[in-house]
Amino acid sequence: MKVIVGLGNPGSKYDGTRHNVGFAVVDYLARSPRASGFRSRFSAEVSELTEDGQKLLLVKPLTYMNLSGSSVRQVIEFFQLPLANLLVICDDINLPLGKLRVRARGSHGGHNGLRNIQEHLGTPEYARLRIGVGAPSVPGDTATVDHVLGRFRSQERPVVEEAIHKAALAALCWVREGIERCMAKTNGPDESQPKRRNLEGAPSEQQPRGTTDPPDQENIKT
Repeated sequence: MKVIVGLGNPGSKYDGTRHNVGFAVVDYLARSPRASGFRSRFSAEVSELTEDGQKLLLVKPLTYMNLSGSSVRQVIEFFQLPLANLLVICDDINLPLGKLRVRARGSHGGHNGLRNIQEHLGTPEYARLRIGVGAPSVPGDTATVDHVLGRFRSQERPVVEEAIHKAALAALCWVREGIERCMAKTNGPDESQPKRRNLEGAPSEQQPRGTTDPPDQENIKT
């Protein structure tokens, strides 16, 4: 079994927000006729999808973004899965709107959901697919919170919808062909390692400069 986790915040209040693009990709995959309906398990909404004879578990943690790791750890421990079978999908304010970036491992880069997953798993050695949601127009923690918990503008929606579609295809590429091929196809040649020939993929993820993510605040689910 392979596990695809989309990060977000539960509830209609957060539907369509920038922070919920991970949920949106999982929902997109779950619309397949080969997917089961969602049910509550592992502090999450879970759907099972069969793809090319392989069983996938689609997971949307219901713990809110800052506590995503608890749900992910429950899934991994229950099925006794290697972390190579885990892909986490989330938003990234450090990437331009709609841009995708896949990494086999790396730092949390300031993202509170990835930070909590790393804390629960005790390692950064798991794959992640980041979807660019653009940076806030002004600096500062309050502006960042408002940005990620805000919805996309009408002119941004076609770009985001295309990114969700491409992210779903990238996730299926990871399932069928592995992380190296997924990185090569998704990240593009500009992000491959130039010093090694015929290497598919990209360098291990580094924490981007100037990374910011909303701080843990009471009643702010970031």
